Amino acid sequence: MSYRHSMTCYTEGIRPLVPAQWRSFDGIVGVYWDAEGQSGAKAYYLSPDPRIVIFFNDVSPHIQMTNREGGIGRDARPMTRAVYVPAGVPLWTAFTSSHRFSHLDIHLHSDRLLRFIAPALGGAAARSILRRPVEIENVGPIETLAGLLVQELAAPTRHAVYGESLVGSIATALLDLPAKEKAPAGGRLTQAQLKKLHGRFDARTDGRLSVAEMAQTVGLSESWFTHVFKQTTGETPQQWQRTRRVALAQKLLTETDLTVADIALQLGFADQAHLTKAFRQVAGDTPASWRRLQRYR
Repeated sequence: MSYRHSMTCYTEGIRPLVPAQWRSFDGIVGVYWDAEGQSGAKAYYLSPDPRIVIFFNDVSPHIQMTNREGGIGRDARPMTRAVYVPAGVPLWTAFTSSHRFSHLDIHLHSDRLLRFIAPALGGAAARSILRRPVEIENVGPIETLAGLLVQELAAPTRHAVYGESLVGSIATALLDLPAKEKAPAGGRLTQAQLKKLHGRFDARTDGRLSVAEMAQTVGLSESWFTHVFKQTTGETPQQWQRTRRVALAQKLLTETDLTVADIALQLGFADQAHLTKAFRQVAGDTPASWRRLQRYR
């Protein structure tokens, strides 16, 4: 992924002590700064992309931060050693005393960050997590990973995938990821969860739900939901929806004079042929033939 980060940045009273060291990866830009801020120095940052900042020394006694304009001095809080700033979230900082500091900035394209966490959590849950800021003081192994990445920025010796994997490890260690999901008893959905799914499906006039929507309805990640859904129903979520949509088509075929093409359109099928294929897979007949048989009964 070709990526160039874009950030609105204003600083006053902060100066770099040496030139910044940086390197671009797939959807990622890493920048290392060694700088000094005077007492009263201030800065403003706003990026359309997510951003991770990791300090290599204690800054909380010297730097205040806030996400509200004019918040310095009113609702500001100490800067922590590691910060995740979601896309589009502004950040103001102010120095309460002179301080030399070094930090690693990691700018990421949102899609690239999703690729690190969505496979395990599902797209909907991952996007929700990426909207939540994170601030931690106890960086632990994150500092070690960040140090390895800085070495690779300063003197690249390995394939880019090494740096990208370090960024992935930093992101997953920092982000507010949920603990391992507690499996429903017996690895199956409960009756209450199934009832919620039926209600959500029935509320959609086109009879279509994404797997992400279904998983969100019962409070599970997409990957785990798909597993327990198959264990419970014997069908994949897609097969279950196809069966129910065909049942809706059968209801319309018997209770209305709508054409097969109109029914396909109403139920969100691509066209009449798409409905016919799904109908044959479920009912073993075409919609037109099935309708004729019903009328002769």
